[in-house]
Amino acid sequence: MGTGNVERRTILKAAGASMATLGLAATTGCGGDSGTSADGTVTIRYSWWGADERAKRINQSIALFEKKYPKIKVKTDFQDYASFWEKFQTQAAGGNPPDVFQNAVGFLRKYDKRGILMDLKSQIDAGNLSLAHFRAGVTKVGEVDGKQLGIPVGSNTMALVVDKKVLAKAGVDPQSGWTWDEYFKALKTIHDRTKVPGDTGYFGIMYLYDLYLRQNGKAFFDKDGLGFEQADLTEWWTDGYNRVKAGIITSPKIVAQDAPKSSLSAGHAACEFTWDNFTVRYSAEGTSEYGLAPIPTMDGKNTGQYLASLMLSASARTQHPKEVARFIDFMVHDPEVGRIMGYDRGVLATTDQFDAYKPTDAVGKEIAQYEQDTAAAGVLGAITPHPSGADTVEAAFLRISGDMAQGKTKVSDAVKQFFSESEAAFQA
Repeated sequence: MGTGNVERRTILKAAGASMATLGLAATTGCGGDSGTSADGTVTIRYSWWGADERAKRINQSIALFEKKYPKIKVKTDFQDYASFWEKFQTQAAGGNPPDVFQNAVGFLRKYDKRGILMDLKSQIDAGNLSLAHFRAGVTKVGEVDGKQLGIPVGSNTMALVVDKKVLAKAGVDPQSGWTWDEYFKALKTIHDRTKVPGDTGYFGIMYLYDLYLRQNGKAFFDKDGLGFEQADLTEWWTDGYNRVKAGIITSPKIVAQDAPKSSLSAGHAACEFTWDNFTVRYSAEGTSEYGLAPIPTMDGKNTGQYLASLMLSASARTQHPKEVARFIDFMVHDPEVGRIMGYDRGVLATTDQFDAYKPTDAVGKEIAQYEQDTAAAGVLGAITPHPSGADTVEAAFLRISGDMAQGKTKVSDAVKQFFSESEAAFQA
């Protein structure tokens, strides 16, 4: 998935999680070599990022896998987002990455370039892993230069999460096909009528800016670097800065004070762009009623949207490629795993699991309906390429846009700094 900025901010509960509390002491480890025991039992290592609830769901799923494949044992390890990638970088540099691990599109080329990722097509061809029954277009997220470097576990797309009560009070009713001009007019109406800022800070979300660029015939990334010019970003950030100063965008200082809680669920904004499956976050954090609204457009038609995904990748160094492939296959196809995981990592990627899990809560139903409606509208395109270094570029975009919005740096200087840091990241 694209897991985006929101997951990065909200997963921090996983840091310092107690294995005893999770009841995982007997099955969870933090690294160590995988191998084969005297009786032929194979042990593989599986790592991911996430919080306590994801860990519980994944370990329930692993228990089912080990029951079906008693000769394959899975040693697990999880951290929060930042700690996961810090540890993975160390493991990869030392030639000892986990056999299978959670991954995202921004890291595929980076670690393929370093020879870390297995091309899973060999296991697909061998019959150990199936790409059948995936929802339309999802598997393309894990493809890079003709190689299948990741297998999606769930999909999501960008959406606008809204506080329904605030919008109703302001008399704002988002409709499919609305334009950016109409969106920004709505933000002013919300602020004028409710005294609540309309948006938490759209201008700092890389994946949203990608959609805006796609609507204008460009993209955030091309295969080798950035797909837009400094003049494009100058316009985007200047408009954002002016709206912060006008009060229709939440003050970045308040956003920082609200963290790790969202300013939307804290009552300091009426809207926030994020991945559709993250909507569950706001209901858990806030006291209002939250829902999904369409992405604004330039022409009333093209939203620029695509499916992103969290995925499972395998190490090119694993000594057990067949067992790893069978594990991935089970985790993405088994219906009971789908019922256990729900939409924790996005709307389930395969029809086997999507059909098996029926959300009973209002938010879950709305997420599923949003993705179905978006697909039916025919607006979904292919995800733009993410070159090596994209993860560093995303972090720089968020950080520098925040400094710009707070007035710590001029827009022109912020744009130059971003392009300079991006160029260095692509060359690393």
